[in-house]
Amino acid sequence: MSAPIGNARGKLYPGAVEALAGIVADGQTLAVGGFGLCGIPEALIAALRDSGVKGLTVISNNAGVDGFGLGQLLSTRQIAKMISSYVGENKEFERQYLAGELQLEFNPQGTLAERLRAGGAGIPAFFTRTGYGTIVADGKETRQFPDGHWYVLETALKADVSLVKAWKADAAGNLVFRKTARNFNPACAMAGKVCVAEVEEIVEVGSIDPDHAHLPGIYVDRIVLNTTPEKRIEQRTVRGAK
Repeated sequence: MSAPIGNARGKLYPGAVEALAGIVADGQTLAVGGFGLCGIPEALIAALRDSGVKGLTVISNNAGVDGFGLGQLLSTRQIAKMISSYVGENKEFERQYLAGELQLEFNPQGTLAERLRAGGAGIPAFFTRTGYGTIVADGKETRQFPDGHWYVLETALKADVSLVKAWKADAAGNLVFRKTARNFNPACAMAGKVCVAEVEEIVEVGSIDPDHAHLPGIYVDRIVLNTTPEKRIEQRTVRGAK
């Protein structure tokens, strides 16, 4: 296992490769933050690709786009199963699924978020009205409650490793996310046995007001600094000149 750098808590690592050393392996389940290309841990995904681990189950809202984000891991056939809510912009994702080369567990987006939150909170399962009467409910327990509505039992999601992206961290791992880049990241972090956070800025402990910390450092095990993420825009849309 690579040695961390420079702090008593031992959470800071010199790079993404070092941060993943000793904790990723074939056949694992990973939770990866992001929504589209917003708030994705770019450096950690690239390091995961280069690690060569395979047979992965990845929990993420979607799989990036062709050739970027988690799309890179589809191209290298390192992902065996996706647990997602959206295929969307990734043609290779669509192709592999329709060809029977990739397992896919679809979730309504809110259900996916709540399954991750439940995993992090130690809640084994929950009932939701979402998906009842559709293929989402196939093979799952359903129950009618006193309110007269039918509900579907959804199980919690947990991961061996979580990879998340934040704007700022202190050396203790307290994280601040920037605007919509927060998305699935806190829930993914909480659902993982080990969480690695990629951040753009690292500050001293005590520099982040406790009221402004979006995720407590107790959930974060390793931190890697990436001051120049590409932050590729999935679909650039501009207003025409008047």
